[in-house]
Amino acid sequence: MKVAASYSLPELLVWTRRRLYLLLVFALVPVVLYRLLGQGWAAVPWPVAVLLGTAASFIVGFKNAQTYQRTLEAQQVWGTLVGLSRYWGLLCRDFPTQPGHTRRLVMRHLAWLTVLRYQLRTPRRWEAAHRGANAEYRERHFRVPEADTPLSDELARFQPDTDGAAPGALQLIAQQSAALRELYTAQQLAVLHHTEMQKTLKDLLDQQGRAERLKNFPYPRQYAAINRCFVWSFAALLPWCLVREFDRLNEMVGAPLAGHMVWATVPFAMLVGWMYLALDLVGESTENPFEGGANDVPISQMSRQIEIELRQLLGDTELPPALSPSHDILL
Repeated sequence: MKVAASYSLPELLVWTRRRLYLLLVFALVPVVLYRLLGQGWAAVPWPVAVLLGTAASFIVGFKNAQTYQRTLEAQQVWGTLVGLSRYWGLLCRDFPTQPGHTRRLVMRHLAWLTVLRYQLRTPRRWEAAHRGANAEYRERHFRVPEADTPLSDELARFQPDTDGAAPGALQLIAQQSAALRELYTAQQLAVLHHTEMQKTLKDLLDQQGRAERLKNFPYPRQYAAINRCFVWSFAALLPWCLVREFDRLNEMVGAPLAGHMVWATVPFAMLVGWMYLALDLVGESTENPFEGGANDVPISQMSRQIEIELRQLLGDTELPPALSPSHDILL
């Protein structure tokens, strides 16, 4: 997540520079044909660009609205997990009659959060964080905590006696449920308290399911494909529609621009095409909020904050440091 006021223009230009190179080629080809080689057929009627640009703008707007909703839902899921985790810590501190069980329940919950965030950071084929400009930006500006530290090392901080393969998130919730049943059977947990803690486990599972749905079911590929096709078609066709329009401006200008206005097609076509392609790239980088990109929901930072708060409830004084942004990127 970007924590600065905004991305700077140089950052955006570097991020999209490969597309700018292609736009330059797209714009130069019809201008060279029309102006230097005298090929009048290189000018396409202007209404063609209007119709295609209108269709592209609708589909780009639809995609960006949908991808933003995915990121917003991911923020809501993890915001809810923060509140439920705090509530779980209070329940574990106040409900069991034997205080020795509190630490085990809290540490198992932190282990569950750790496993969940590692599962959410596992790459999927459709994600964009590992592609081109996004991967380059990550290498230059930030690191993904889950890529730097093995899951086993993280789990050892909460469950040092764990042997073999790391348990899954559902397994840890099942262990919590079994521990609550044992406490209830041993009469160390009142019936109402047992019911409330089981209900909280259900709420945690609900949020886990929502997060897994966002992770495992991408923005529909058919919409993504048609969006890319429309946007690139518009960017490639636009300069062919502009050459004659800018050539007509020669009648309205004097020296030294007279006779050369057709070359203005290049920067203007690049500017308009860049706007569409940049919006498409923004939507692509937003649609998967757990992929390890610069615009992700900061689940690593949120998990660390939960850990600090719950360990404070346990009375611990040696606490891990809060995660800080790297080049204004917080994960």
